[in-house]
Amino acid sequence: MITARDIMNTHFYSLQPDTSLAGAIKLFKEAADKSERRIFGIMVIDNFGKLLGILSMEDILLFAQPKHIHIWGEMSDMEVVGVIDRICENSRNMEVSDIMSTDIVNVDVDDNLFVVLARMNRDRVRRIPVLENDAVVGIIYISDLFFHLLEQLT
Repeated sequence: MITARDIMNTHFYSLQPDTSLAGAIKLFKEAADKSERRIFGIMVIDNFGKLLGILSMEDILLFAQPKHIHIWGEMSDMEVVGVIDRICENSRNMEVSDIMSTDIVNVDVDDNLFVVLARMNRDRVRRIPVLENDAVVGIIYISDLFFHLLEQLT
């Protein structure tokens, strides 16, 4: 039986809940550069290895989105540079815990590969933390799961 342990990636980046948003954005870039893959989310873990949440690219973009865009419409006359400067300034005062997603789907290290696949499909997640005794021990990316299944077919 193939389990989460067999396909999980044990080399992952994580953030502390009190990391500044600016620091988290910097880590996204460093992680993407070092791993040579796009990083869409980073787990937020406490000092005991307990999963507290995930900070995703979507969380950051929702924070960056001007709050009244639904009123302003297309905002075609708004200067983007000023908005980006303001977002960067505000991100220095924000912590990861302020905007991270906390309703996290996870799997146990001994869960069957198809349990992992079912949870990822059901909850439409692209990455899923792997826990052992409530501590994070790895992460499975949907692309790794897909290519693992392809390898099994050949």
